[in-house]
Amino acid sequence: MKFAIVDVETTGGSTNNSRITEIALYIHDGTKITDELITLLNPEMPIPEFIVRLTGITDRMVADAPVFPEIAKQIVEMTRDCVFVAHNVSFDYKMLRSEFRRLGYDFRLPHLCTVSTSKILLPGHNSYSLGKLSNALGIQINGRHRAGGDALATVKLFEMLLEKDVNGLKNFIHQEVNPKSIHPNLNIDDIDNLPNKTGVYFFYNDANQLIYIGKSKHIKKRVEQHLRNTKTIKGNRMIHDIARVEFELTGSELIALLRESELVKQNQPIYNRKLRKSLFPVGLFDDLDANGYLSLSVQSIAKRKDEPIIHFSTRKEGLDYLTYVCEKYNLCQKLCDLYKTNSACFHYTIKTCEGACVGEENVETYNSRVQEFIDGVIFSGKSFYIIDKGREKSERSLVWVENGTYRGYGFAPYHYDRQAPIFWKRYIQPQSENRDIKTIINHVVRKKEYSKLIEI
Repeated sequence: MKFAIVDVETTGGSTNNSRITEIALYIHDGTKITDELITLLNPEMPIPEFIVRLTGITDRMVADAPVFPEIAKQIVEMTRDCVFVAHNVSFDYKMLRSEFRRLGYDFRLPHLCTVSTSKILLPGHNSYSLGKLSNALGIQINGRHRAGGDALATVKLFEMLLEKDVNGLKNFIHQEVNPKSIHPNLNIDDIDNLPNKTGVYFFYNDANQLIYIGKSKHIKKRVEQHLRNTKTIKGNRMIHDIARVEFELTGSELIALLRESELVKQNQPIYNRKLRKSLFPVGLFDDLDANGYLSLSVQSIAKRKDEPIIHFSTRKEGLDYLTYVCEKYNLCQKLCDLYKTNSACFHYTIKTCEGACVGEENVETYNSRVQEFIDGVIFSGKSFYIIDKGREKSERSLVWVENGTYRGYGFAPYHYDRQAPIFWKRYIQPQSENRDIKTIINHVVRKKEYSKLIEI
């Protein structure tokens, strides 16, 4: 496997209206550098003063440099059959694709980001910017914010990552969508321009029918996964049916979950069969046993008429959670239906159970611990706002629960909290509640997957 390790300097931060002023390209065979290209480029536009101060590259320096079309063929030939590698790869890769698009050429390569890869293989650093990470790892950069120096530092970082990963970084390579494998009406540029932000996405067929609804923290990445899913019959069928993609940003993953659940039930898309039914068919229930002890058990919701304390997607998820609760609250394995016996539970034999299983622990004392757990995970009768990220930096998302009932969600200006919570309702779009909605909120509250919770 060959790798093209790249860094570009540009006239600005936008791939739509910026041009490349310098490029450094190192071809690496997994062991060493085998070829390289380093050159200034004439961007055919003035270089802004703040970019000059950052990179030191001036209009005079690039006046006699080649323009991009003069080196385009060389880049294509050098990078053929390579994996494109860069630090924050989305920027460098998009800049090159933008330059090639002006020439009417669709430049596409599988690519790998040394930022996201470093976060997994080299955890614990305060910053993963090239400068700070290189400094922490002892990588010297000769010429910071110049393509040659930054690209060579990326080569050294790449070699560290390659040595760290037994799979040769194969699992970190992002494969491109093949334009020839998708529906002829699906514009590949629309896929390229999808945001990698949190929200809900929608697939339509060529008859303009909504065929699938999904949610993701990285919409573009998730949609591309769908368009590369050729390993299953359903995946292949969906790829051939998707003629248009739309999306709705939510900022908050909770709101994305709520929107997905609500919209799937409303629209019943053909590829959302699982979500048409309840997402959470298993529940955690409490009962009083013959001796007055509160017992807990994981059961199918279909077999019970009462409402569970918590819902789960699978029985295993429920049992894993109940095991955790049993240990945290020092509950009895037998009374939590985790240890089948007619006598004492295993924990009692090793002196970690207080003996409720054999009637030794006071009923009220034991039940008070069970009730403490139940009170901590249900929000029956409570009123609160869940605060999280908005769709952009200037706003925050709000989810409103009033007297234990979900009332809706909305987006408020960044400084919404200068007002008393009584005024926040103006930002809420009223929504209806169902079992799945309640469970989604309960799950998020239980795991504290939000920025802030304000009780009213």
